[in-house]
Amino acid sequence: MSSAGSSAGGGSGAVGGPVGGVVNGGVSFWYAQDGLPGVREPLAGDTSADVVIVGGGYTGLWTAYYLKKAAPFLRITVLEQKFCGYGASGRNGGWLYNGVAGRDRYAKLHGHEAAVRLQRAMNDTVGEVVRVAGLEGIDADIHQGGVLEVARTPAQLARLKAFHATELSYGEKDRELYGARETAERIRVADAVGSAWTPHGARLHPVKLVKGLAAVVEALGVTVHERTPVTEIRPGHAVTPYGTVRAPYVLRCTEGFTASLKGQRRTWLPMNSSMIATRPLSAEEWESVGWEGRETLGDMAHAYMYAQRTADDRIALGGRGIPYRFGSRTDNDGRTQQATIEALYEILIGFFPSLTGVGVDHAWSGVLGVPRDWCATVTLDRTTGLGWAGGYVGSGVATANLAARTLRDLVQHDSGQSGPTELTALPWAGHRVRKWEPEPFRWLGVHAMYATYRTADRRELTTHSAQSSRLARVADRVAGRH
Repeated sequence: MSSAGSSAGGGSGAVGGPVGGVVNGGVSFWYAQDGLPGVREPLAGDTSADVVIVGGGYTGLWTAYYLKKAAPFLRITVLEQKFCGYGASGRNGGWLYNGVAGRDRYAKLHGHEAAVRLQRAMNDTVGEVVRVAGLEGIDADIHQGGVLEVARTPAQLARLKAFHATELSYGEKDRELYGARETAERIRVADAVGSAWTPHGARLHPVKLVKGLAAVVEALGVTVHERTPVTEIRPGHAVTPYGTVRAPYVLRCTEGFTASLKGQRRTWLPMNSSMIATRPLSAEEWESVGWEGRETLGDMAHAYMYAQRTADDRIALGGRGIPYRFGSRTDNDGRTQQATIEALYEILIGFFPSLTGVGVDHAWSGVLGVPRDWCATVTLDRTTGLGWAGGYVGSGVATANLAARTLRDLVQHDSGQSGPTELTALPWAGHRVRKWEPEPFRWLGVHAMYATYRTADRRELTTHSAQSSRLARVADRVAGRH
C-alpha cells in the first residue's frame, strides 16, 4: 500500500455492475498477474548463522542483499512465515517515492538540518532502487514519471500549497506547483484545482521487484527458508516451530506482521489498506483521462487515495475502508470487504467520470506498520544484537531500501568492520517509541480517528471552505501524528 489506508476482512457477497465478479484476495492482483512463487523449503532444524533476518519482504531482502554485497563471507539466513513478498511487499500500490514517515517529528527532535539529511537520503533512494534493479537484471516495470498529487477542493488546495512549501524547505528544489490548467494538461482529474509534482518517484510492479530481489539474494549465497514462522525473537535466537536459528545478530523486518511475534502485540499497529485494479483501458479511454506521463497519483484529502497507471494500461487504485481489525489481526490472503471495493470504485469514477462503467478485475488488501508516533525507525541494540527496521506508515517501497542500507552499516559498525557512516547518523537511527494502547482502546481510537477524517473530507467537499476542517486537526492530535 502507499498510504495509511483501508480495509481487510471477508467479502459480503457478489454484486452486479462493474464491481460484480471481481477476484477478491488471492494475495494481490500483482500475484494474479505474475503468478505465485514456488515456495522454498522450510527450516529443517536447529542451525546457526552470522545474521538471521526475520521477514522476507523488501526490508529483509534488501538487508540481506546489502550485507552480503558488503561482506560476502557472512552466513545470512532469512526466515519467512509464508513466502517472500506475501505481506505488503507483494500487495502495495507500486509507489517508489521519497516520502518518509516522521520527518517533521525528527526535525523537532534533532533539528531541521538533520531532517533535511534524512529527506536527501530518501530522494537518493528512489534512484538507488532503480539502479540496483537495472544492475541485477530485475525487470519490475519501473517507469520514473515522478509523483503527482492533486487538490480538488479549496481546502485541499491550501494544504497542497503548504505541503509544497514544506517540501521546498527540506531541500527539494526540483519540484513543481501547477494550477488547474497545467494539471489538466498532465491528467484530467474531475474538479482538480491544482497539483504538485516531484521527480523523486516511480511506478513499479511490486511482485516483480520482490521476486527478483529474492532470487538475487539466493544467488549471492543467502539462505532463505519459507513456510517458517518465527514465534519469538530474543538475543541470539530466532525461534520457529521447526528449530531455532542462533546468530549474534537477529534483525526483525516484519513491518505490519510484527504483532504476531511474542511480546510485540502493541509495538506497531497493523493498518489495513485496500486496492482495486481495473481491466486494461482502451486507447480511447486513456485519451479521456490523459496521464501520458504515467506519474504515480495521489490527492490531498485526509482519507487520501493513491493510484498508478500499470504497464498493461490498467488503473490500480487504493484507499481506505475499515482501517484496523480488533486485536491487531491481519487479513486472510488479501481478501477485502465488498463495501470497500465499492467505495474505491466510487473514488475512481469521482476522479475520472469518463470511465463510469469500466470493469474492475481484482481487489485485495494488506497491512502496513504504524508506530505510535508515526515515525519510521531503524535500530540496532549493541548490547543484545537485536535490530529492527520498519514503521513505514505506507511509504515502504523506497524507505525499506534506505532502512536496509542503514541496518547494514549499523551491523558492520557494531562488528568492527567499519566506522559510523552518514546513514548511521540519520535521525531515525536508534529512535525508540512507546507502545500502542491495549484493546479495546486501540481499536476504538483508530476507528474514531478515521471516521473523523472521512467526516472532515465530506465537510470540505460541501462547504468549499479554503480552511482545513478542524475535525482533521483534532484527529491528528489524538493520533499523535503531529
